[in-house]
Amino acid sequence: MAGVLLALGFPLAVSVAAAQQQRVVVDRIDDTVRFAALAQFVTEGPGMDERRSTLQEQLDRYHDTYGIKAGVFYRDGDNIASAPEGWSVPRSGEGREAFQEALTGRRSQDPGQVWPWQQGARLVVASPVVRDGDVVAVVFTDSPTAQLRSRVLKGWLLIAAGECAAMLVAVGAAFRLTGWVLRPVRILDAVTHDIATGQMNSRVAAAGGPPELRRLARSFNEMADNVEEVLEQQRAFVADASHQLRNPLAALLLRIELLALELPEGNEEIASVRTEGKRLAQVLDDLLDLALAEHACADLRLTDIGELAAERVAAWRPLAEEKGVRLTEHRAAVTAWADPVALSSALDAVIDNALKFTPSGEEVTVSVASNGATSTVVITDRGPGLTDEELARIGDRFWRSGRHQNIKGSGLGLSISRALLTAGGGSIAYEHHEPCGLRVTVTVPRTSPTA
Repeated sequence: MAGVLLALGFPLAVSVAAAQQQRVVVDRIDDTVRFAALAQFVTEGPGMDERRSTLQEQLDRYHDTYGIKAGVFYRDGDNIASAPEGWSVPRSGEGREAFQEALTGRRSQDPGQVWPWQQGARLVVASPVVRDGDVVAVVFTDSPTAQLRSRVLKGWLLIAAGECAAMLVAVGAAFRLTGWVLRPVRILDAVTHDIATGQMNSRVAAAGGPPELRRLARSFNEMADNVEEVLEQQRAFVADASHQLRNPLAALLLRIELLALELPEGNEEIASVRTEGKRLAQVLDDLLDLALAEHACADLRLTDIGELAAERVAAWRPLAEEKGVRLTEHRAAVTAWADPVALSSALDAVIDNALKFTPSGEEVTVSVASNGATSTVVITDRGPGLTDEELARIGDRFWRSGRHQNIKGSGLGLSISRALLTAGGGSIAYEHHEPCGLRVTVTVPRTSPTA
């Protein structure tokens, strides 16, 4: 649109300037023709002095009224009558060329175009005085161009204002058009982000936009429905399998205990089988907890995060003292919207993980703080930490670092924590803690989800 307006504006501006100047030139030509008619019989004949006086009076009145220099000159340039008195034909330049052309019996050509920035420009027009077919004198006018340049500039300003108005209309229409086109895209982007963060029930609401984008929204909703159905089937299978396996496993563990009574005390094989059985039972419990966490809806309420974190620290402090680890807290009066049960479970999993890997004599710190629209609980430990590659995988189901396979655990605790937090709009992040150890940040929103 800008290119079209410029392409039309420049020729229009030139046309306006030419039209304004042509009006002035036509007026000057009419004036010179009138003076030429008066000057035909001034050069000779009876009453010449009287006619010259009349011509001089007309020229003076013309100059006083319009500020235009005008004069009648013999072929050799001598003055017959002029206003102001004593004014003569220029000896060079455009004025002299116009005078010479008028001597040939033709009116001078139109002067060159005058532009608003040409401060000293003037318009020169010359017409011949013809008597009996011969050029006996020349009428010469020299006009100032201030008013002409002012009118041209006003015309250009009107053109510029019109183009600016058209450009504003075009920009407004473009914003409306792009807003109409991109609104479904923005909605689709937001819903995609929600699904990527675990909110599987998010869908693209019916909105305007081109038919192609509306079809895309419907297709996306169908895809999300299918994905949610598959995930629901997976969760149901995990929950059902975990639940169904617990009963035979409990019976198996009971038989192992009965068998242990008939064997010598301290039998290593029985102890190993008992340990593996309990480990399998823990894995099944964790799988069931994970399935429930991914399926459950969060019961969000305004919660004192500092008080909740202090309760969890107090609950884990006896185990920390037993291991010789200092468990400290930096409490703050911070509130946020969270599911207290889910957040407690997530903090338990993270603190338990920190105590597992922190050697005796070191410290685990729990800090609560607020940061704008979110509240955070940061748990730092002084354990061996993780590599960058391991940090990228932490929280994956059943994943455990190859360096810590001998530590008790199923590899599902942090996955459960992430599922619990995501359901309430929270998140969990992991990073290095210098000089050693791991830094885990649990984030929950401070604003109500309904807001």
